[in-house]
Amino acid sequence: MANKKMGLKVVSSAVISFSLLLLSASTAKAQANGVFDVTKYGGKEDITEALNNAWKDACGSMNPSKVLIPSGTYSLRQVTLAGPCKAAIEVQVDGILKAPANPDQFSGGNWVDFRHVDQLTLSGSGTFDGQGNVAWSKSTCNKDKNCEGLPMNIRFDFITNGLVRDITTRDSKNFHVNVLGCKNLTFQHFTVTAPGESINTDGIHIGQSTGIYIIDSNIGTGDDCISVGDGTEELHVTGVTCGPGHGISVGSLGRYPNEKPVSGIFVKNCTISNTANGVRIKSWPDLYGGDASNMHFEDIVMNNVQNPVVVDQEYCPWNQCSLKAPSKVKISDVSFKNIRGTSATPVVVKLACSSGIPCEKVELADINLVYSGSEGPAKSQCSNVKPVISGIMSASGC
Repeated sequence: MANKKMGLKVVSSAVISFSLLLLSASTAKAQANGVFDVTKYGGKEDITEALNNAWKDACGSMNPSKVLIPSGTYSLRQVTLAGPCKAAIEVQVDGILKAPANPDQFSGGNWVDFRHVDQLTLSGSGTFDGQGNVAWSKSTCNKDKNCEGLPMNIRFDFITNGLVRDITTRDSKNFHVNVLGCKNLTFQHFTVTAPGESINTDGIHIGQSTGIYIIDSNIGTGDDCISVGDGTEELHVTGVTCGPGHGISVGSLGRYPNEKPVSGIFVKNCTISNTANGVRIKSWPDLYGGDASNMHFEDIVMNNVQNPVVVDQEYCPWNQCSLKAPSKVKISDVSFKNIRGTSATPVVVKLACSSGIPCEKVELADINLVYSGSEGPAKSQCSNVKPVISGIMSASGC
């Protein structure tokens, strides 16, 4: 009897060893030189499960690793790629990823979500295609301020020391990219593309994050190319082309209680073309307080922009708010320098500050914006602010 039990133990041990050997061989096949190729995990057309498994193995690696999505077209359902990982990790997307076209197939507000990762790189020549053209017609946000948001293409939540390079996001159902709680995250040679009529499709929205860099990127969409929410500090935007869209905007601010201050916004060497706005700071009236300071816009070229330079503290889209009381958001230490090009409307500078808390320390320097339409000469409008003006000022009024 003892010999029989001993024999069973030997057989069981052999089976376990063989299973581990197969698992090891499978992992080795999927991994080559630290590269985890999703197609080696069975990813052919729908790569959702394969991507989740490749991420799990790569994230658990003690050495720097890469998840590879090769060239090709793949369906990808909703995924969350979460850390913390044991070492630096890169996701290289060379293929075209297609989201489900029907927004009802999503649970929550995102398609691809990267969360709680230190040393993340998202790279490659690939595209995240949100297939949003069906969803845009279903948006009710132009009528209901408490509307349920459609899914965003990519979220970065609590990423530290990250780089997004060469990737394209196309036709998101909602914001293309949302950045929340991140530190030291760079977008370089990043492309956002969607038609001008797409609703609420901000290119990159940043909130409660520090040290965000957007460099040498091309953003064309149906809403703000870049939008800055509360709690954003040290945002550097350089060499960005924007259009179509609503321009580069700080805000809207003051819509919700307990918003955190915005500070250290630097937008430089950008080109904005055929947009509804150029560079803009906006806050809601009659709602909640806040603070936005140390914001500087410099060396900006405007091409046929409807409202090139704007501070709007009466921001009230679709009449969803009250104008009975002024904005409670304090705006200070703002400069607009070397802003040049053409305006599609005669008001090339409009600084509409709060009557309750007027703007302070606002500087206009070398504003050379030309309007050549039939509505008279270019002009500026200022209220509740006394800007310091120097250099060229092509439009009188402030």
